[in-house]
Amino acid sequence: MFRHFFRLQWKSFFRSSSFGKGIALKILMIFFAVYMLAALVLTGAGIYFILKKLNPDQSPIWTLSQYLIYWVLIEMFFRYFLQKLPVMDIKPFLILPIKKSTITHYILGRSGASMYNFFAIFFFLPFGVVLLFKGYPFLNVLLWLVSIFAIVLCVNYVNFIVNKSDKALFVIIGLILLFYGLDYFQIAPIKAFFGPIFHALYAYPVAFLAPLGSAIFVYGLNYKFLRNRLFLDDSLKAKKQEAKSSDLAWTRRFGDIAPFLQLDLKLIWRNKRTKAQVFISLLFVFYGLIFYTQEIYANAMPMFAFLGIFMTGIFLANFGQFIPAWDSAYYSMMMSQNIPLRKYLDSKAGLISVSVVIMFLLTIPYVYFGWEALAINFGSALYNLGVNIPVILYFGSFNKKRIELDKSPFGNMQGTSGTQFLIMLPVLGAPILIFTIFYYIFSVEVGVAVLSIMGIVGFMLKNKLLDHITEQYRNKKYGMIAGFKEKNS
Repeated sequence: MFRHFFRLQWKSFFRSSSFGKGIALKILMIFFAVYMLAALVLTGAGIYFILKKLNPDQSPIWTLSQYLIYWVLIEMFFRYFLQKLPVMDIKPFLILPIKKSTITHYILGRSGASMYNFFAIFFFLPFGVVLLFKGYPFLNVLLWLVSIFAIVLCVNYVNFIVNKSDKALFVIIGLILLFYGLDYFQIAPIKAFFGPIFHALYAYPVAFLAPLGSAIFVYGLNYKFLRNRLFLDDSLKAKKQEAKSSDLAWTRRFGDIAPFLQLDLKLIWRNKRTKAQVFISLLFVFYGLIFYTQEIYANAMPMFAFLGIFMTGIFLANFGQFIPAWDSAYYSMMMSQNIPLRKYLDSKAGLISVSVVIMFLLTIPYVYFGWEALAINFGSALYNLGVNIPVILYFGSFNKKRIELDKSPFGNMQGTSGTQFLIMLPVLGAPILIFTIFYYIFSVEVGVAVLSIMGIVGFMLKNKLLDHITEQYRNKKYGMIAGFKEKNS
């Protein structure tokens, strides 16, 4: 039965509407994955010698054990945001003579085979091999590796349970900050406390039973949790939620695009994920304090260019990269109505333009750190307005993955594909590269002027660019509609 499930998932993957035209992106993503795994292997093999050089009087495995508590917590933090939990459309199987236990074990088995679990394996296994070559006992090293892999599975299945809980995320963040603060200010020796516990997994081979038993226990909790929810009527219950209305009369001054702006603003305010994008964008106004206050970055003008593009365009990137997937739930209905597609895109461009202006105004106080910071932020804002807005709208025509707006905003990777990663190259990489070239050849003033001129020219060509982008959306209309209908895409 597992082979049958796997074959169905394999067919679903290859028959997805986003597969054929996104094959190049998938190949590129595979290349990056192979590169990352190779880097992990090299790092795992070299970490023994690095730790030995940093602490000649201590065994590398003892030094590493002191930091494993941070590894576990940080692993849980990143998995919460990055790991996509395995899903399958189980409704058709619930009316067939298939045991619910079989379906549950298959889902959990797929989770255990996650690529994120292999990341840890590709790091710790080379480290264990080096330990063997250095004369460490074979049984101790072997069972230590078993313990580490069991901890990885524990993290994997704990993430399976807490992934939809925002409170769990705050607890993880709180523990990381608390432990680091206690260690940094020497209030409590966190590394000294947890170090012997993790080192015992190597020193006492029988200790591997503890993490192994924990992995089995957490697996059992997941099994019980999922098994008790595999009912057809449970998935058919509709959630009721009261919506707060507002006429947003002030948007009428924008003319033909006013109805679309009203819909966008209501969409942003009424849904967790879109509302989170607004708050995240506002918080990133303080991102510059991390770099402007450091002397090492005082003359690093390319870093200032990155900050300018990033801070003034954070909402552009966070919200814009998922256009029109935000409307995926009713996109097919919109395309069947007499709705001008050009006006639809104009409203998106107008909304993002306002966000860029607001974010620039909020970064004006950074002039305290020098006029260069203000000038670069101004040029970056113009570049975002004239160049990056058309670029992000153009790449939006490649979005074919559905977004469920009622899902939690934390760790929600719905709608994410290779397009979202590649789009950062022209949006972030291109302006930084352009500024850097003209800065080193000429000066800061020339670099800012080039970004500003490109932004102004792009703004002057706005109508022609949007006409071309509108035609691109029309050409991909039916592919996008088909993709948005796939709820597990």
